[in-house]
This record gives sequence, C-alpha cells and structure tokens, in this order.
Amino acid sequence: MTPYLAEFIGTAILLLLGDGVVANVVLKGTKGENAGWIVITMGWGMAVFVAVFIVGAFSGAHINPAVTVGLAAAGKFSWALVPGYVIAQMLGAAFGAALVWLHYRPHFGVTEDNDLKLAVFCTGPAIRDTGSNFVSELIGTFVLVFAVLYLAAPEVGLGALDALPVGLVVLVIGLALGGTTGYAINPARDLGPRIIHALLPIPGGKRDSDWGYAWIPVVAPVVGGVLAALVYLLLGDSIEPVTALLAR
Repeated sequence: MTPYLAEFIGTAILLLLGDGVVANVVLKGTKGENAGWIVITMGWGMAVFVAVFIVGAFSGAHINPAVTVGLAAAGKFSWALVPGYVIAQMLGAAFGAALVWLHYRPHFGVTEDNDLKLAVFCTGPAIRDTGSNFVSELIGTFVLVFAVLYLAAPEVGLGALDALPVGLVVLVIGLALGGTTGYAINPARDLGPRIIHALLPIPGGKRDSDWGYAWIPVVAPVVGGVLAALVYLLLGDSIEPVTALLAR
C-alpha cells in the first residue's frame, strides 16, 4: 500500500464510521436514533482508532490535512509530500461520506429535518458566531496536533503510535470542546462530505450545504495545526529542562 493510497483508505474509513455514527443517531428509523452526543463522540474516537490502526504503518495515518501541515511545520514531515497527502485525504473523505449516503439512503428518505441530513455530512455551529466558531475549531485542532507532536515518532507521524491513544485524544476533544461547532478539527472531514452533500441527491430533499460557514472548518484547523507546531518548536521535544528546573 502506497502512502497516498493509505491516506485515501484511512480517511475514507474515518468518514464512513464517523459520519456513519452521526447518521445512526440523527436519522429517523435507525436503531441508534436519538442516542445523543456521547455516542457520536465515542463513535468518532473509535473511527480514528480503526483508521489509524489499519493504515498507520503505511502512511503514518495523518488522515487530516491539519495534522499533515502541523507535522510538516514542526519539521517532522516532508513539505514535498503534503500536497499528495491532502489530496488523498480529501478524496478519501468524500468517498467515505458517499458510502454513508448509500448505507443510510432509506433513512434519509423518512427524515423530514433537512438540517439533520446536512449534519450527517458536515459540521455546523450550535450558535453561529464567526469569531467564536473560528476560535473553537482552532483550539480543538491545536490540542489534537499538539498531542500528536509529542506522541508521534519524528520520522513519520502517527504510525509509531498504538492506535488507541489517538482515538482517545479525539474523544476527549469531542467531549470537552465539541459542543460549540461539532469539532471538525479536520478540513478533509468537513469539506469532502460537504461536497458530497451538495452533489448527491438526498432522498426526501435537502437544504443548501451552508457554504457560508464552510471555510471555518477548513481554515481554522490549519491555523490551529500550525500554531501547535510553532509552540512545539518553541518548547522543544524534551522534558529535561523542566525536570532540571524542578530539581533545583
């Protein structure tokens, strides 16, 4: 498996399972209808775990342009590989979302609320405030990339990790910080499925794809990832200075 194919497959699995759990909770007639936010955050955390477990050895399992850019900015990943990784992640996210559409197609047809149908594919703010929404996505992604930088092997990214810690990081971000915007914290996770929502016919009808908001879960995570890299470079990757200070 080439790294680009691995990123495509990993991101597709991430979206199939992540958007899949949202569909299972918000669409009518499913076994998981109205299961709630905790189920959604657990589902996304485990979706990350599965995706990283499968493709980590082949690509480092970034499965997120913000992680890829953050690792490159911190000097842990080659900038030359960034465009190919991001393209693979975007295509994988779109493909995974299309599989969710196919899987839950009858349930879209019996769901009257078109906002819920959109929510299956992409995020949206609980309270629409551009500045606050941007900051929420920035902070959430900062935490994700900062954690990855301290946990990841310098030469690859996430691949040297056991998969579970990455899923747990995403889980706690969702539980603690996700209630404001739905915590995209991943440009591919939001933009690829949003495009699929716009392109595919949704049984029972659909609303617009909320393109006025769409730039926030794309730009803010990238900014958050770069800021995490800058803070990481400022602090360094060793705890020795801190332990030496405490020993005085």
